[in-house]
Amino acid sequence: MAKLVSKVYGDALFETAVEKDTVDVLYEEACALITILKDNPELTALLNNPQIVNEEKVSIMDRIFSGRVSDELMGLLAIIVEKGRQNEMISIFAYFIQRVKEYKKIGSVSVVSAVELNSGQKDRLRKKLLESTDYVAFEMDYQVDPSLIGGMTIRIGDRVVDNSIKTRLYELKRELQQLQLA
Repeated sequence: MAKLVSKVYGDALFETAVEKDTVDVLYEEACALITILKDNPELTALLNNPQIVNEEKVSIMDRIFSGRVSDELMGLLAIIVEKGRQNEMISIFAYFIQRVKEYKKIGSVSVVSAVELNSGQKDRLRKKLLESTDYVAFEMDYQVDPSLIGGMTIRIGDRVVDNSIKTRLYELKRELQQLQLA
């Protein structure tokens, strides 16, 4: 149910953004709003308080965000609160952000390597990924995991390329075990 709510409201915001040519503005506002909501649990608690009527919650949101975010986003915030979907705000805006990234062909890549990659290696990896995908840009997240022994794993969306020595050793072990059983 939560995914459906995120999709419905996120799609509505995305379609509005494309129609009014405000994709970049709404993207920035949605990113900022997620940060605000995560950094201020008191606001979330206030919005979820059943003793406060929805009209008062909308008024609070208006006092906090009016003049700081676009009218489209203010309208969506009011609708979300009026419909009692304030618990879903972060997931709604996260879904919207993901839609914008797909629209702009920006991929999210997670790279886990056995050792820290230098800037030249990172640049070559980014170029190689851009050449082998339909994306025009990437948001890269680099992590180090010495247990990989060597190599790296790359995750783009739901695709994973695992070229680590740890995985190769595991696969070799499985093959040897199958040989012994036969």
